Amino acid sequence: MRKAHGPAFKKAVIALDVCPLCRGRAVTQGLFHELPCDHCKASGFVTAATGEALALDELVTQLSMALRAARRQIEQLKNLQASGPEATYQGSNRRGAGGTNYTGD
Repeated sequence: MRKAHGPAFKKAVIALDVCPLCRGRAVTQGLFHELPCDHCKASGFVTAATGEALALDELVTQLSMALRAARRQIEQLKNLQASGPEATYQGSNRRGAGGTNYTGD
């Protein structure tokens, strides 16, 4: 193993899971009102491997990385192009009367 000095070049992704006590809501039911969950530090997330709460600065970093990954996945799903027989129906082929879309039906 190599010796390394200083921080890592890339931040490691930590798998997160919902808090088992508050079930991801970040609050627990008190006697008369809702209280912040002490187990997850009112975040709703814990480490999947150990079930412990993350430090707040680490939690912000991990949630930011998860949000970026989710946004990237949404953009990929938005940009899917139709292929095969359905591609003919998606766009206008300008073959109908007056330049309208003709589907052959």
